Amino acid sequence: MGRRGRWHRLVGFASFHLLLAHVTLTTLGYAGTAREGVVAQFWLLVSGYPGMLLATAALALLTLVVVTSIRAARRRLRYESWHLLHLYAYLGVGLALPHQLWTGIDFVSSPAARAYWWTVYLLALGSVLAFRLGLPAWRSLRHRVEVAAVVPEAPGVTSVWLRGRHLHRLPARAGQFFLWRFLDGPGWSRAHPYSLSAPPSEDLMRITVKDLGDGSARVAALRPGTRVLIEGPYGRLTGEHWRGGGVTMLACGVGITPLLALLWELPYAPGRAVLLYRARTPQELAFRAELDRLAAERGVVVHHLVGPRADRSSWLPRHAAGLTDVEALRRLSPDIAGHDVFLCGPDGWVDAAQAATRAAGVPDEHIHHERFAW
Repeated sequence: MGRRGRWHRLVGFASFHLLLAHVTLTTLGYAGTAREGVVAQFWLLVSGYPGMLLATAALALLTLVVVTSIRAARRRLRYESWHLLHLYAYLGVGLALPHQLWTGIDFVSSPAARAYWWTVYLLALGSVLAFRLGLPAWRSLRHRVEVAAVVPEAPGVTSVWLRGRHLHRLPARAGQFFLWRFLDGPGWSRAHPYSLSAPPSEDLMRITVKDLGDGSARVAALRPGTRVLIEGPYGRLTGEHWRGGGVTMLACGVGITPLLALLWELPYAPGRAVLLYRARTPQELAFRAELDRLAAERGVVVHHLVGPRADRSSWLPRHAAGLTDVEALRRLSPDIAGHDVFLCGPDGWVDAAQAATRAAGVPDEHIHHERFAW
């Protein structure tokens, strides 16, 4: 998680805790003044004050958003379901507004306070409309992205080449991802987060998708010419963090996609890049020919690590020559302590790989990762 992601999480949970404190303290204060029971006073507030029923619905929606944002809950949800639930935060904020306008003392008694809060709300609404709706719509119309070709890479893994106008003017870099909406029929409105698996060029982009049963299977059936709506780019797993020396990349499964794009983009010296690529079976290894090209043309040292994961605390496959996680890292990438390290894979695997990388002597500021929980 990048700095902005950490701030988003911190501000989101802190705001929710303050909201709960507001509800609790207000109810307790009114109950103490009226000498009522807490439950009875809460019901009087909800049923007797203007806008409070809407505010209660808002609290329920925001609670739903927060609960489903907890990591354990997110792992149990399809990304599309989580994304839709997350958008209910906007509805929750909107439903909370009337009770502030109708019963809030700051709004009722102070014209200056009303002007201030209306200005803040309108700026927030304008930002949402501009950056969540306006900018994606403008980019989709400007660049006119459509499917150019669909290419199978491995069982259940498909690459989609996308063409469009002036794609080099998108602020996209290798390692980033977009939210994609393919206009191929019912369900087109659901956004899918897929990383670029090749550096974007003037008129082409490539994404690579693994069939995880959450709607990604339909990607393999896309037809050339299908129009695509784009939102993004997002993500900080980019070359801006690279210090110019050696680089070690650890990928698990479809986590190879952003790292493959980075391997093509970064101008490292021959022999100064190491890729450790984990997969459960040899059939799941994608981009074999492309990785062979990287080895021949760019001097990338590629290690395929195949087999079921040893255990939940390890990033290695079983039967990894009896090595510990740290010993394996140091043997496969002897100079890793001085490298920038890029990680991408499932949530728990990234945690294990990150812990091993730290133990191998890589400082936190030189470890860059992207994880997927779905």
